Amino acid sequence: MNKASPPNESAAAASVPSESEKNIIIAGVLLSMLLAALDQTIVAPAMPTIGKAIGHAEYLPWLVTGYLLTATAMAPLYGKISDVHGRRSTIFAAIIIFLLGSVISALAPNMLVLIIGRAVQGLGGGGLFALSQTVIGDLVPPRERARYAAWISGTWAVASIAGPLLGGTFAQHLHWSLIFWINIPLGLVALAIINNPLKKLPVVGRAHRIDAVGAALLVAATALLLLALNWGGSRYSWLSSSIIGLLGSSVVLWIMFGLRLRHTAEPLISLEVLSNPVVRYGTLAMFTVQSANVGLSVYLPVYLQSVHGLSASNSGIAMLGLLLGTVLGAMASGRAIPRIVRYKMIAVAGALFSLICLAALAFLAGRISLFMLELLTVGAGLGTGTTFPVATVSVQNAVDQAHLGVATGLLTFLRSLGGALGVAALGAIALGNGLPLAGESVPALNTANTLGMPFAYIFLGCAVAMALSLLAFHLMPERPLRGRIERDMPVAAD
Repeated sequence: MNKASPPNESAAAASVPSESEKNIIIAGVLLSMLLAALDQTIVAPAMPTIGKAIGHAEYLPWLVTGYLLTATAMAPLYGKISDVHGRRSTIFAAIIIFLLGSVISALAPNMLVLIIGRAVQGLGGGGLFALSQTVIGDLVPPRERARYAAWISGTWAVASIAGPLLGGTFAQHLHWSLIFWINIPLGLVALAIINNPLKKLPVVGRAHRIDAVGAALLVAATALLLLALNWGGSRYSWLSSSIIGLLGSSVVLWIMFGLRLRHTAEPLISLEVLSNPVVRYGTLAMFTVQSANVGLSVYLPVYLQSVHGLSASNSGIAMLGLLLGTVLGAMASGRAIPRIVRYKMIAVAGALFSLICLAALAFLAGRISLFMLELLTVGAGLGTGTTFPVATVSVQNAVDQAHLGVATGLLTFLRSLGGALGVAALGAIALGNGLPLAGESVPALNTANTLGMPFAYIFLGCAVAMALSLLAFHLMPERPLRGRIERDMPVAAD
């Protein structure tokens, strides 16, 4: 197929961007990533306030899982779509869809419409994450790719600082809908800035089949599983016919999805790439890390408000320890990877350190001071952050250029799926133990002992997820990073 279009390949090879042009392109796509990153961190501190305002607080976890569900399903598709239509037009479409979801969410009169708006946001947000990583993979060889983790971490640093502060402030002093309205001007600025830089990326035409059936099966199977986790133990008994029916239907759809992967000509998730042991264990590690990371970031504000009696805005400030710790861990890891031969040990050590901090948090949940809580969450964030660059660089380094987009899409897919399932599973623990998701306030002195044990279960669940990621990193093979020689390869040849 590639031999049939030599003009496009020649054009790609002739228009390799200079170093300064690469930096402009990468900065442009990271700005679009900031949209999706900000929207994840800005929602959590406002969730209790939203539950009070529009009711149905038992569905608050779906503000996160609804977003992650659609983002998960779309992540593997965006790489193929951008191969056909080009990176620039695909990112433009993702931003516009994301902004449409923001408008729906801001105008939502009830929880159902708000969840639908978040799902539409996810349709666009999944592309913003996947395409940013793919474009960096297009431009930079693996040995140098790790240093761009600092750029990605800087993007998350802005989102980590601004998101909780804005979310808590908007919810407490203005109106919760502003957490979605703020996306509109940011999105329009992003469109204007990336318009010209992304024209420098050539379109290498590839004929791809978009597996819409596989994507539909994936969304349906995941949605039924999340519903079972959300309703089990709260609305229905775990052994009720409703929960068993949801779980059984989900299993059937997962089996159909697996058969679809084996028998379709171009499946949603490439089995060839998944058979690579580095890809398999690296993506599995990200699945479990993100389960702990997203789950903790969602339920930590609820813990801070219900047990420690903090306001929405103050809980956003208290979240900075976890979020900035994650960013600093990723930045340190990204800088260290090119300098360390046994770079996998960075992730192993980080996952172990995060596991220890989360286990301590679970043990002390009912009697921990706010100062010690901040220390442990910073430590958990630092450890978790080190794993992200290692997994990304390892997976992209393990495949050839032709499979770069597919491998990156798979990594994003399992990372998003892990976050969605993590939030849903911890939500089942929260709802099953009657935790105050709508921020019902009672004196902190009386609630610490009462709510300590249910939150201990939540933190323990995060620790178990990190233990599984530690095992996955241990099993992941370590391969030497490829270097500058790849700069002679055509850009966007995945």
